[in-house]
Amino acid sequence: MVRKVRLTTGLILFVFVASHMANHALGIHSLSAMEAGRENFLLIWRNPIGSAAMMGSLFIHLLLATWALYDRRSLKMSVGEALQLSLGFAIPLLLALHFVGSRGVHQMFGTNDTYAFILLAQWKFSENGVLIQTAGLFAAWIHGCIGLYFWLRLKPWFAKFSPVLLSISVLLPVCAWLGYYAGAKEALVLFEDPVWRSEFQRTVKPPNSAGVNQILDIAFWVRMTVLGLIGVALFGRLGRCIVERRRGFFRIDYPGDKSAKAAPGISILEASRLNDIPHASVCGGRGRCSTCRVRIVEGADNLPDPSSEETKVLDRVGAPPGVRLACQAIPSGNVSVTPLLPPNATVRDARRRSPDLAGQEREIAILFADLRSFTRFSEKKLPYDVVFVLNRYFAHMGEAVEEAGGHLDKFIGDGVMALFGTKTDVASGARQALEAASNMSKKLAELNAQLGDELDEPLRIGIGVHAGPAIIGEMGYGTASGLTAIGDSVNTASRLEAMTKEFGAQLIFSEDVAKHVSSNAASMEKHTAEVPGRNEKIGIFVVKNAESLKAET
Repeated sequence: MVRKVRLTTGLILFVFVASHMANHALGIHSLSAMEAGRENFLLIWRNPIGSAAMMGSLFIHLLLATWALYDRRSLKMSVGEALQLSLGFAIPLLLALHFVGSRGVHQMFGTNDTYAFILLAQWKFSENGVLIQTAGLFAAWIHGCIGLYFWLRLKPWFAKFSPVLLSISVLLPVCAWLGYYAGAKEALVLFEDPVWRSEFQRTVKPPNSAGVNQILDIAFWVRMTVLGLIGVALFGRLGRCIVERRRGFFRIDYPGDKSAKAAPGISILEASRLNDIPHASVCGGRGRCSTCRVRIVEGADNLPDPSSEETKVLDRVGAPPGVRLACQAIPSGNVSVTPLLPPNATVRDARRRSPDLAGQEREIAILFADLRSFTRFSEKKLPYDVVFVLNRYFAHMGEAVEEAGGHLDKFIGDGVMALFGTKTDVASGARQALEAASNMSKKLAELNAQLGDELDEPLRIGIGVHAGPAIIGEMGYGTASGLTAIGDSVNTASRLEAMTKEFGAQLIFSEDVAKHVSSNAASMEKHTAEVPGRNEKIGIFVVKNAESLKAET
């Protein structure tokens, strides 16, 4: 709930600032354009609803920022988080006088706070007004953009539109300041005209010297209030630390014999940060991204049940039982955890993942294929020719797999690994794998015909297919990660591919595959073979030419 309120109030204030800056940008055209735009701006923000939304959001957002400063157990944070927090408190300190000197003078003295009035007050009658206003302008905008970025970067569409959003985030404040400067120049010129100055005094009704002093006093106390809130948060942190130390500590154990000492009330993520243990957290511990998630190895009883918001995030990424968000899990005793993502996890890792990417055990079909005698071929050819032939081969084999409905796992040297049935069932996967083997044989014949002038002898291939249980999921590191499978079934498929040399065949598939295809498999050449790594012999079917497989299965 607190996160939703912070986000809602932040969005209201961001819209207010953006619309205000757009109004400033009109000064590039003229001061009168700024004044015309101001009428529409006031129509939105100075009616009872707009005023309540803006003032209420400002007050609530400031209190929530104070609470966030108090509530976080560690002041160790990313540069973005530190900048957002510091700018958030800097905004009311920088813009207190501007706020009181515009809306405040209008409410207290009936002053018509036109752009000409504000610009003259800052550019002519104040020593540091322009500098403070400029700093406040950019502080408010940068603070809002950082908050918006932290929220939107988790959205799937953000990467596509981020260049446009970045352009707007740069152009709007620049145009706003240029309009602010151009409008001020025009107002300063007009002020030199006695007739205009007399009409200005009559229509604007600026406050007298006593009123100006009153405005300065109010702005001073606004700043003191903000500084007081910061002080309350910091002294509150100190008092809490003293109380927690008296209650004692508990231990959080991590893989690699690492451990963290933490006081009650500290989340697992905060304990990691306090003890300099690298821990992923794309959203900065706001419970949005899920990248800080951990598997609870021991001590689950020392954790409260997940909140509805935490459960929602875990469900979104398909987290299995026993997984918690480290930023939301607050232990009351010793726990042992295993972080599930590397410390350098990115926004991509925060997005919704299907169960097969998260990791699960299921029955699938696995295909391995390998070129025969390709080492001898590569020794006789120039490197360019080797790469050219391999790329043509990989393209044909990849098409064969995809046309059959399989998932191309990886290329290993001059070999291919593919998975079938990852999104359906093992029966469909087995049929698709044999179809892919037939396609491979056919496409290899086509490739040999295309490269006939460049090959001393036709390319030959060996294919092994097996079906059985395997662990599938997204594995790897950084950009070198993808959906793959591990387990005994994968090893068996690889062994069957190697056995094609012994039988002089193009394809060998196991009895576990045959039981999922038509009964015509019974008419094929069948053997019982020992497979290295397996205790029992398995039945295998030997196919000399895989291209003929479609007619037989």
